[in-house]
Amino acid sequence: MGSRLMWATKAASYLKISTTFNTRGFASVVKDLKYADSHEWVKVDGNSATVGITDHAQDHLGDVVYVELPEIGTAVTQGSSFGAVESVKATSDINSPVSGKVVEVNDELTSSPGLVNGSPYENGWIIKVEVSDPNEVNSLMDSEKYTKFCEEEDGH
Repeated sequence: MGSRLMWATKAASYLKISTTFNTRGFASVVKDLKYADSHEWVKVDGNSATVGITDHAQDHLGDVVYVELPEIGTAVTQGSSFGAVESVKATSDINSPVSGKVVEVNDELTSSPGLVNGSPYENGWIIKVEVSDPNEVNSLMDSEKYTKFCEEEDGH
């Protein structure tokens, strides 16, 4: 657990955000991000948003072996799929927590999909979006609500 806290703290420092971590021992939740109930996170900065899957999601998926990325310029809609993550256990759609246009994709994931496992909040980000409706973020969970959501989902 110590190494996960260390990378998560480094990720938070890199993203210039404060952190709180749940104490379940297997997944971290970063404060100041917003979370969808489909286990994606978003960091909004003005009208730009960085999107990835949560530590909880990657933990349940297992080792990620492939990430399907959208094309730059693709329109994404809140709650709708824009790609997929394939792991040794399953394939899971990735849903956008915000609506807008994809302005950047993390090409590193093509050759190193395991970044989603090792660094979901930093190097494992998936897309960057030019947000079309900043108010959509208000419908997402904060770190505290997301932690409770995960605990309830896992039956803890």
